[in-house]
Amino acid sequence: MNRTTLSAAATADLLPSVEIETGPQPTHAVIWLHGLGADGHDFEPVVEAFDLETLPPLRFVFPHAPMRPVTINGGYVMRAWYDIVSLDFSQRREDPRGVLESAAQIEALIARENARGIPDERIVLAGFSQGGAIALHAGLRHPRRLAGILALSTYVPLADRVAAEAHPTNRDVPIFMAHGRGDTVIPYDFAERSFELLKAAGYPVEWHAYFAEHSLVMEEVRDIGTWLQTVLKVGA
Repeated sequence: MNRTTLSAAATADLLPSVEIETGPQPTHAVIWLHGLGADGHDFEPVVEAFDLETLPPLRFVFPHAPMRPVTINGGYVMRAWYDIVSLDFSQRREDPRGVLESAAQIEALIARENARGIPDERIVLAGFSQGGAIALHAGLRHPRRLAGILALSTYVPLADRVAAEAHPTNRDVPIFMAHGRGDTVIPYDFAERSFELLKAAGYPVEWHAYFAEHSLVMEEVRDIGTWLQTVLKVGA
């Protein structure tokens, strides 16, 4: 595998990212967003956990979120896709402006993959926690059909806007949602409500529950690998 760390200077108007290519001349891409306070290196190890022989040559793109103050952490500046303004899950927690800004940055990364020869229908948007929220937000609104959306330990942000803003092109996009039953960061029931929202709207969304906390487990990684084989249409 080839591993490249792109610097901010080298990518000008794009987020700095870590890239891993699983074969020469990748034909498909996975843009994978980390959680609050982490960075693009966080999910590098997951690549080697997949059975890569069952997947097409892939380019994994792991961008670093911008640095910004986070209200629930006392305003401490860290990598975050948006500010979290409340610990109360009964009200809106996410800063809409930050969500929109990050979604636009992900759109720019998709456009770069297009420019490198990978069309939208061969791109998966993936993310964990905050990153999964942005993957859902951007993916549901993206104007061209994606291969799929992978949303791990997360929820639908700005949920009250989905019906009005979702793009019809991705109404049938496969969505894999997974959550740990013991998650104390994003409560299981709260995340499950996001699944129910998408299901009620007619999206082909899968719900996977694991005996885990706010993390990935190997059973989950295996299920993700199987799902990737399906949505990336090996041989296509």
